[in-house]
Amino acid sequence: MYRICNQWNNVLQRRYFRGTASLRAFDPRTAAATHQEGDKLHGFTVKKVVDVDDLNLTTVQLIHDRTNARYLHVARNDTNNVFSVAFRTTPMDHTGVPHILEHTVLCGSEKYPCRDPFFKMLNRSLSTFMNAWTASDYTMYPFSTQNPKDFQNLLSVYLDATFFPRLRKYDFMQEGWRLEHQNVMDANSPIVFKGVVFNEMKGALENQDYLFSVHLQRNLLPDHTYACVSGGDPNHIPLLTWEALKQFHASHYHPSNSIFYTYGNIPVENHLKIINDEALSKFEAIETNTQVPSQSRWSTPRMKTVSCKSEPLAANPAKQTTLNVSYLLKENTHAYDNLVWNILSYLLLNGPQSPFYKALIESGIGQNYSPSVGFDATIKETVFSVGLRGISTDDVDKVISIIDETIDQVINDGFDRDRIDAVLHLIELSLKHQTTQFGLGLAANLMPTCIHDGNPVPILQVNRMVDKFMSELNGGQLLQDIVRTQLKENNHRLVLVMSPSDSYESNLQAEEEKLLKEKIMSLSSKEKELIFEEGQSLLNRQNEEEDMSCLPTLTMSDISKETSKTKVENIITGGSFVQFSNQPTNGMTYLTMFCSTANLPDNLKPYLPLFCELLTKVGAGHRNYREVSRDIERYSGGFSATPSVTCHHSDNSKFEQGVVMNSFCLNKNLMNMLSIWEDIFSEPGLNDVERLRTLVQVSSSNLSASVVQSGHLFAMLSAGSHLSAASQLLEQWTGLSQVNHIKNIAAKDDMENVSNILTNIAVHVLSNSELRCAVNVNAESRSATEEALGGFLSTLPLNSSELPMHTEVPEFLPQQIKTHHVFPFPVNYASMSFPTVPYTNPDDPKLRILARLLTNKYLHKEIREKGGAYGGGARHKNQLFSFYSYRDPNSMDTVKAFDKSIRWVKTKSFSEQDVTEAKLAIFSEVDAPVAPSDKGTRLFHTGITDEMFQSYRMKLLNVTADDLVDVAERYITPTKAAYAVSLIGPHNEITNKDSTWRKLNEE
Repeated sequence: MYRICNQWNNVLQRRYFRGTASLRAFDPRTAAATHQEGDKLHGFTVKKVVDVDDLNLTTVQLIHDRTNARYLHVARNDTNNVFSVAFRTTPMDHTGVPHILEHTVLCGSEKYPCRDPFFKMLNRSLSTFMNAWTASDYTMYPFSTQNPKDFQNLLSVYLDATFFPRLRKYDFMQEGWRLEHQNVMDANSPIVFKGVVFNEMKGALENQDYLFSVHLQRNLLPDHTYACVSGGDPNHIPLLTWEALKQFHASHYHPSNSIFYTYGNIPVENHLKIINDEALSKFEAIETNTQVPSQSRWSTPRMKTVSCKSEPLAANPAKQTTLNVSYLLKENTHAYDNLVWNILSYLLLNGPQSPFYKALIESGIGQNYSPSVGFDATIKETVFSVGLRGISTDDVDKVISIIDETIDQVINDGFDRDRIDAVLHLIELSLKHQTTQFGLGLAANLMPTCIHDGNPVPILQVNRMVDKFMSELNGGQLLQDIVRTQLKENNHRLVLVMSPSDSYESNLQAEEEKLLKEKIMSLSSKEKELIFEEGQSLLNRQNEEEDMSCLPTLTMSDISKETSKTKVENIITGGSFVQFSNQPTNGMTYLTMFCSTANLPDNLKPYLPLFCELLTKVGAGHRNYREVSRDIERYSGGFSATPSVTCHHSDNSKFEQGVVMNSFCLNKNLMNMLSIWEDIFSEPGLNDVERLRTLVQVSSSNLSASVVQSGHLFAMLSAGSHLSAASQLLEQWTGLSQVNHIKNIAAKDDMENVSNILTNIAVHVLSNSELRCAVNVNAESRSATEEALGGFLSTLPLNSSELPMHTEVPEFLPQQIKTHHVFPFPVNYASMSFPTVPYTNPDDPKLRILARLLTNKYLHKEIREKGGAYGGGARHKNQLFSFYSYRDPNSMDTVKAFDKSIRWVKTKSFSEQDVTEAKLAIFSEVDAPVAPSDKGTRLFHTGITDEMFQSYRMKLLNVTADDLVDVAERYITPTKAAYAVSLIGPHNEITNKDSTWRKLNEE
């Protein structure tokens, strides 16, 4: 569901920056403002310079004289500098050519001819972000880093990768698709389809939300590129040829079809010189043919019915139909219209006060809003959609009628001014709220407009657009007129219905088998021999040791030896412990509360996540649930409650369990925000069974959809649950156990028993547990905040806890167990986990480096490059060492790869440079920037002090190759340590025949 607050948070948040005194002395905005229209800079001409005081930034728009490449620089006092280059990529078939090209250009270039320099740079950099993605009509390559030297290194690699890739046939085969023997070493084994993108898209289209969005776009905009699956349809991907891939690069990855973006405190001149000298000066302008024509508008609405597979985790198997009504609106280059539609979409859909929520969600007809609901400006022409999922096919007409009736109601009744003001309040909050990736979020959100030749600057001038909106609002009539003209009277309307079909999966499989058979039948004997030879050749190339000396890298000297410290003050106010941290919060107050569940009875604990999900969405005190929602919108940026399990930093038999509650507000609204919390603590409305029924359906829908999207995380949770008490509880609260638990609750009609259980939990958690708080606020407001908070806390019937209340389970014995969760997925998610040590143990940093080394030097090659999985690796977290794979065509071969990687590392088949690269990758995580709202949270949640953190950093720096061999021997050797394996995926013969595997049928 579209959420305006979250969207503006992504686009418009300010971010606190950490820099040296010399960097702070340099004002990048002042420097940028010295440029004038017509100035010539390193082959570029300045077109426009605009100060945007709303966001404390200055934009410089330029064009490259020789190639007409467009450039947007955003100067801001932020050390987390960002670069991106994007190309308009408009496929006209379903082969996934832009997606496969995105993968393949990152597999080596003229200047950096080693295999896969992109992934290798992840380990030679201190980047705060590195990635690339393929959207419906563009492909984007962004990175961010706080280190200027690192910025230059990454810029050089990105430029060469995108403009001068090698695009070798074997890279195309590995990343895209290929015919290869199932066992590459056995010419008598069957020939099958393989490839990273091929397998990735089989997994992606297993996600019903993504599948529905693909059908929606294809059928609402059928005339041009949006009718094609830019990511690729697995039954069309094998139609793409290597030659077609190279032709697509030549026509689309040209400077004349590109948009450059830079952000931060590095002067734009530095970037322009490198970009011109290393890339653009080597091209001439060309005429591009990548523009997307406007969709021809329909004279009458249309309806389309499509099929999908049954959802294995559906609460009601008879109600699995999804319906959307979608309207094609205006082009996305109109910034003001987009803002108005963002506001209108929020008013129509969000929260229990909205008309569609009342009419659809509370009707009991379906489970939740359908995918793609809300306003979408990510493609050339904007779209508004509304609908329901989890309905019966018999209710299709009823849902359409409800939508039409609700539109009529809005046209007649409009919106309360209080709700409009609440949305404007959320926009104000998001302008003030500060995050660590402002520049990256800006790039992602400006690109859809830029890619279609729109001016990005008006999007940033939020206050100007809000002022215009207020002047044109006309008592709300503006919004009612838009609903009438752009929804009710809009004939370009699509009703899309997706229902499960018993033959869906078999039809897909039959299509793949038919295509495979046709491919094989067309092969001559010589060509079949060549397939075996090419498979061998690709494997040999993947096994080759490479010379990576061509790649730039940082060194250990680039890592700061000291880290910044966060000053906190601990006080008792209102009878409770509070950690205060004075921060430049831009007039905002951030509140975190922790209530222990150490004394919550075990039979109630499975219901705690549901309790948290519902707590801030039901009535409280004198407020009903609609009034709670209204006041949360009026006076805060949102309320949340989440279950938490935190391992003790020094004792692996101890952990802390509880509920973390968060909210933030403008300083002036603190008393109102606390008043809401006071009502929630004193009298939560958990006895409203109709409200509970609605929220349980929504929760079940969200959880079931998350499994296919994050299967590797569920696999790790499953494996870890057998190895420690903390991990067992974490899986109960956030793993497959919780998904099934909520599904079973949602399948029940009687909510009285659930209401009684949740009310019982409230007594334990909100009235009889230990409480501690953390507050981040600017120093000027500290005194008033402390006084208000003290008054609030004094009303709560809770005990004060200065120190974490840890649960101790010294007798927990790890179980060595293998579990196959059988789901009807076309791909697998695998994990193998080992219990390890707590944070302060000297071996923890060694294990963390080891996980990164195994990922970089062994698992990536074996699981992704050779195995064809979308991803795989290892991590050390929460006292567990876990291997994992994601969207993996293999199962047992991947588990064997986990085991082989352990043997590999114990032979010390790696270099000191490999260890250094693993350290650099870890420090990019450890030293990631922290926003003002999050300062001090590590101490509050884990008890880890700045001194402990600094000691940990030094231990990371001092890890040696011998240390890695030693901890591998002691902690992750299957013959010496307990371990658990979990597999999520389809039936397979090996686990069926092997009695050592526990099979859990989730179908």
